[in-house]
Amino acid sequence: MNHTLALGGCALDDNQVLGALPLDERQRWDPYLEPVQLRSAQVLSEAGAMPAFVYFPTSAVISLMSRTLDGDSAELALVGRDGVVGIAVFMGGDAMPAQAVVSCAGQALRMRTPVLKSLLQRGGPALGTLLRYTQALIANVAQTALCNRYHSIEQQLSRRLLLGLDQRVCEELDMTQEQAAGLLGVRREGVTAAALRLQRSGLIRYQRGRIRVVDRSGLEQRACECYAAAARQHTRLLPRPREAALAAQVGPATA
Repeated sequence: MNHTLALGGCALDDNQVLGALPLDERQRWDPYLEPVQLRSAQVLSEAGAMPAFVYFPTSAVISLMSRTLDGDSAELALVGRDGVVGIAVFMGGDAMPAQAVVSCAGQALRMRTPVLKSLLQRGGPALGTLLRYTQALIANVAQTALCNRYHSIEQQLSRRLLLGLDQRVCEELDMTQEQAAGLLGVRREGVTAAALRLQRSGLIRYQRGRIRVVDRSGLEQRACECYAAAARQHTRLLPRPREAALAAQVGPATA
């Protein structure tokens, strides 16, 4: 059943976390989910503050950012149609550990924080789904830290472009070199040189703040192992409905 809401055909199934909920849970959540349009650079919540809403992106992409007192920044994780923004609400921390800012404009479904807390009080499959997503997110943050420490800017940029594409329905990303440098926490000159190498290799085409991936398989080969490692963790913890059905037919994996 494709349970569609009002705004532009925005559906629960357009978000992987909501799509993983049992039908009765979806029906219980439906009246409290509000479709919204998110604009680029919009701040959804600040670090250290309890968010007023929890967001389930359907086409928007949100960056979880960490910033220094000097104003430098780095992206800890990317949340799109595969996740949820506002894990502090159901993890008991009462404050977001990072700033949530929209990196690509689009649609999302949102729910007021007190409502979600109330819906989750009885536990059940919904809470289990959210906790599995949180584990996948933590694994992603850990992989990002490893990547930023040991891999080249070109590998980091390749990984970030692939992560962005995974949340979009097209092969283009709105991203200036300055924005990419802020996301990776590196100097702009390093991003410029890395992007030029990728373009000369025929993997991307960069023009006026838009990056088009021409050869995705080649870009995956240029990226480090961190991209595939994080993707495997997410698939294991929160498989898409079709993947879950196939896994159930095949049975548990053997060594």
